[in-house]
Amino acid sequence: MFRTLDKRILNILVIIVLTLVTFLWTYWIFHNPVQFEVIGVVMMVRIVASIFLFKDYSLSWSKVTQKTFLLKSLVYLAAFCVYAPLFYTHVRLALLLSELFFYLFSITFVMYFYYFWVNHSRIYKNKTLVIYGAGKSGLKLEEEYRNTSYKMRYFVDDDKRLQKRSIDGVRIISKEGLKEKLGESKYDLLLIAIPSTLPKTINAIYEELKPYFHEIKILPPLDMILSDTFLSHQLKEITVEDLLARHPKDLDKIKISRFIQDKTIMITGAGGSIGSEIVRQCLKYRAKKLILIDHSEFNLYQLMEELQSDQLVPIMQSVWNEALMDKAFDTYKPEIVVHAAAYKHVPLVESNVQEGILNNVLGTKICIDLAIKHKVQKFILISTDKAVRPTNVMGATKRICELYAQNVDAKETQIVAVRFGNVLGSSGSVIPKFKAQIEKGGPITVTHPEITRYFMLIPEACELVLQTGAIGESGELFILDMGEPVKIADLAQKMIDLSGKKEIAIEFSGLRPGEKLYEELLIHESDKKTAYESIMVTNKTVYPIDKLCTDIEELLTCNDQIQKLQEIVPEFHHNVH
Repeated sequence: MFRTLDKRILNILVIIVLTLVTFLWTYWIFHNPVQFEVIGVVMMVRIVASIFLFKDYSLSWSKVTQKTFLLKSLVYLAAFCVYAPLFYTHVRLALLLSELFFYLFSITFVMYFYYFWVNHSRIYKNKTLVIYGAGKSGLKLEEEYRNTSYKMRYFVDDDKRLQKRSIDGVRIISKEGLKEKLGESKYDLLLIAIPSTLPKTINAIYEELKPYFHEIKILPPLDMILSDTFLSHQLKEITVEDLLARHPKDLDKIKISRFIQDKTIMITGAGGSIGSEIVRQCLKYRAKKLILIDHSEFNLYQLMEELQSDQLVPIMQSVWNEALMDKAFDTYKPEIVVHAAAYKHVPLVESNVQEGILNNVLGTKICIDLAIKHKVQKFILISTDKAVRPTNVMGATKRICELYAQNVDAKETQIVAVRFGNVLGSSGSVIPKFKAQIEKGGPITVTHPEITRYFMLIPEACELVLQTGAIGESGELFILDMGEPVKIADLAQKMIDLSGKKEIAIEFSGLRPGEKLYEELLIHESDKKTAYESIMVTNKTVYPIDKLCTDIEELLTCNDQIQKLQEIVPEFHHNVH
């Protein structure tokens, strides 16, 4: 109450002083005698308009904006429309208009002077700052950095309409203009304030400007920015995930939600990198109950501790234990099954062929057969790009899983498979390995200078998996668009650059057994797009199901399992170096 009263009194005093000063100045300019009765009436009209009609005294001068100025102008223009007709025969209209102009100029000057005086940082600024992006996020960051040791030097923006303008005295320039101005020198900090920017754009900005800054930070994706938290507190260091992420624009979250909501869903391999993210996504999309199958006690324990949800039912068992899996299906009656259980580490499966076949092939066959037996609505098999013209046992086993999913008599169950490449940060992938090697001081080991791989963020891949489940029909094999393949040596160098440890070396160790230089996602050139650009569907590969079942039985018991794999998957060329 008292603070409001103080603002009213202050506003009245400002109106009285400025009105008196601007009228005296105007009368002097026009060589007219001063009419104090006119000045008194104008003061009263302005005070009534400001205090009682528009209540603009409540506006904060310390956070003045264009809106503040416009409202103030409206107040005094409205007052002018009241008092100008009263003095029509006594005072020249030109004099009244001139005084109004002087008054608006004066009140604007006073407001902005107060604004700059209050917001002027008294902290010694010994560091330099540039913000990439002159939009709302950039302006907010500039405001939040005012009372820090950073001196704002430039805004950088790609919009040519903004270039050569300025914001609060800070020039907006192009990326090329910034490089030209810096030359051989370096600034301290670059903030990339474009939260919805594609990784490709971030990568280009980072590559071009990293020589000119000691540190670069970015905002998280737009849907991860917290509205009730300072933007400066949400800035983060650029990671390799930021530079490689795909951020597909055609995620149909409404379709995914309709597919998942209020359903009982079984997830095999629930404790793994993909399985655990599928669990998180299903919770986000409000599944009724989640049956988590995993043979690892530690993985299940970690997931349960993280999520702390009554909707989760952990079951510690292997997918190739048919009796236990049958009991789980019968007890919980899942409507959807997401089969993520698999041994995926290529060298380990090469060393443990029998276990790889049992877990990947037999485990998948048992899960599909039980899903059909218990009339599950939809079964989603998660496959891999290594199933395309495989050169290792793991890829060959996953190709057999695809063939079984496409050719089995599914009856009332819709069975779909989805194939994609590496996911960023998954257990056993190169990124965690490289991070560990960098922390130890190197060297980073890469198998071959030319080896390439596809990458996608785990959450994005898992949402697209669920989307394929929503749109898929029985026997379809979907392929996620992974973008352009990434050279692993370049990835290693980028991670070294981001770490700031320039002395770390890259060593090439040679291809491992079963490893190939590049992965493929398509088998047939006729593979085609769906309604979603990020998802393609491949043609069905026909394999008589009776023969396939017989071949799988023989694969499980025969002496030469590699030869049998090659018989079932003719395109399998075992790369043993």
